[in-house]
Amino acid sequence: MKKVLTIAGSDSGGGAGIQADLKTMTVHQVYGASVITAVTAQNTLGVQGVKTLSVQAVISQLDSVLRDIEFSALKTGMLANSQIIEQIAAKIKEYSLPNLVVDPVMVATSGDLLLKEEAVETYKEKLFPLAEIITPNLYEAKVLAGVETEENNDPQVLAEKLITYGSSWVLIKGGHTTKKRSAKKAVDLLYDGSQFIEFEAEHIPTNNTHGTGCTLSAAVASNLARGMDMEKAVGQAKKFITGAIKNNFPVGQGNSPVNHLWRLQNLQHSSNQQFS
Repeated sequence: MKKVLTIAGSDSGGGAGIQADLKTMTVHQVYGASVITAVTAQNTLGVQGVKTLSVQAVISQLDSVLRDIEFSALKTGMLANSQIIEQIAAKIKEYSLPNLVVDPVMVATSGDLLLKEEAVETYKEKLFPLAEIITPNLYEAKVLAGVETEENNDPQVLAEKLITYGSSWVLIKGGHTTKKRSAKKAVDLLYDGSQFIEFEAEHIPTNNTHGTGCTLSAAVASNLARGMDMEKAVGQAKKFITGAIKNNFPVGQGNSPVNHLWRLQNLQHSSNQQFS
């Protein structure tokens, strides 16, 4: 079984962060290990508190797992500040870790800030050059590209800017393409510096989308660890997150998370029908 590492924050509500990553990895039949960067007091209503761990505490966890376990891929999520980003980048270089998926988490689904402003430049200078792929949403892509107006929402233009920061691939999630699209479609854009590849799925009208970014990037990392090329890894991850959104269920009083276990539930349902 392949091993995949997630470096991210903890979500006490279980919908995003480390918890979402490990659920996703398990469903993708890889062994998930974790390094926690921050502990959030969080539920479906929002983020009530954030406690960022010390750099020493984060690196201690990272050294522990890297000295013992050989990973086929890893992903980063909430990294909180410049110091943590810089030290994690140094460790990734030290251990020559493959298939780095960087999800540059800046804001929770609820709108709560999860990243210090000065950390944006550290992402671009230290971590992106080590990444196989970065997976910003449209808002994050605009911040990273230095676009402050609402005018330039073209993901192709943003992807062309972001690829200059050194990653092999850029995936911009949920943006609208320059082509005319139906409002019933959700389109992600993948770019490697030479070609654009679009991944289109049905748009599912729901507010229960907590943890979508974490889940998608964890699925991409899992697929890369299992030996898929990038186009297939992203395509399969897109199908997975679409199903997870479509099969969501109420968890709390606010915006519930996606259903990370939907494939297992579908298998169980099919099995029950077969033997009933």
